[in-house]
Amino acid sequence: MDKLKAYGNYSIERAVKTVAQTAIAVITGSQVLNVVDVDWTQVVGISALAGIMSLLTSVLVYDKAGK
Repeated sequence: MDKLKAYGNYSIERAVKTVAQTAIAVITGSQVLNVVDVDWTQVVGISALAGIMSLLTSVLVYDKAGK
């Protein structure tokens, strides 16, 4: 059970960091001058997809990270 809890903490922390980094990259890449002009649906959609990809990658990488 401890291993599952450790995996949950690891994967959620990794996914949150990935979502934040992706949101920053999309906002910066859109080259808008103010917050109102940002396409927030695009930011949320791309960031959510990156978070899901991070969670799936964590399944593959977690056991290797502990070794």
